[in-house]
Amino acid sequence: MLITIKKESGSQVLAQVVETLLSRGLHHCISSTEEGVIIGLEKPPAQDVMEELNGMHCISEMLPIHTPWKLASKAFKKEKTLLTIKGVTIGGAEVVMMAGPCTIESKQQLQSIAKKLAGARVKVFRASAFKPRTSPYSFQGMGAKGLELHKMLQEEHNMLIETEVMDVRDVEMVASHVDIVRIGARNMQNFTLLKEVGACGKPVILKRGIAATVEEWLMSAEYIMAHGNHQVILCERGIRTFENSTRSTLDLSSVAVAQLLTHLPIIVDPSHAAGRRDIIPALSKAAIAVGADGLLIEVHDSPLDAKCDGKQALLPEELTALCIELDKVARAVGRSLQ
Repeated sequence: MLITIKKESGSQVLAQVVETLLSRGLHHCISSTEEGVIIGLEKPPAQDVMEELNGMHCISEMLPIHTPWKLASKAFKKEKTLLTIKGVTIGGAEVVMMAGPCTIESKQQLQSIAKKLAGARVKVFRASAFKPRTSPYSFQGMGAKGLELHKMLQEEHNMLIETEVMDVRDVEMVASHVDIVRIGARNMQNFTLLKEVGACGKPVILKRGIAATVEEWLMSAEYIMAHGNHQVILCERGIRTFENSTRSTLDLSSVAVAQLLTHLPIIVDPSHAAGRRDIIPALSKAAIAVGADGLLIEVHDSPLDAKCDGKQALLPEELTALCIELDKVARAVGRSLQ
């Protein structure tokens, strides 16, 4: 159940409602929207509590929602969420291209790739300063120094920038350097981290875990929203199956299913799903055809020398050519590349 407190209600009134819930042992989360403060409950309270709440004039609505995800559900918000970040809208008629290197390696590398992508319909420049790697001996990223480079070079390329955050201790620092923070697949159910980014105030790309169901994915989005941040972008990046011809199996059916269940925008990362560059164009076209609101593609100007995931990175000129083809697909389904 979602309880909406009238916007004009003060903190004392909110405290009274909270005290009522606590006295009945009802766990809850509090978040805010333009309509007012929303208190989320896992299920409707007992009848006597409902009657007491109904008597409080500060409550504008009590909405029973039967799905476990409530703020992310279409029962809460029927129209699709549009996230506009510095003039770039995600979730609208235009498909948003997000691209860049897997990880920040140097100023020269970042500068070179960004310069080539700035004119290629790319609106969001991706690059990570912190990397979760399977081997502890692999390059783990440049850390805070990489974030500083990411932010500094934004003045040159003028694209939005995004990056991955892995640790609750780094959320504030990461959020202060970028326009969008990203939760990677390995951290999709790191609930402490989800709570923290729920309070960071920046839009969040939430990748689906490699063995997560669509419902689990939506519940992770609910964690972020229930803790104050409604600016969530879902990202399908492939799941683990028995198939070994690709790194993961890109589950485009999850995009179609999620669109029926949530108002949140959904993008697709074909690079991590494929693990190989030769099929990224085909997967990208399919993602737009099925209704993805954007693509997150890895690009490197020297893939053979990349410190991370070079096998799945396109060359900048390949992405530029691909964008022309992707725009044709987008227009065929009534959209276009932003």
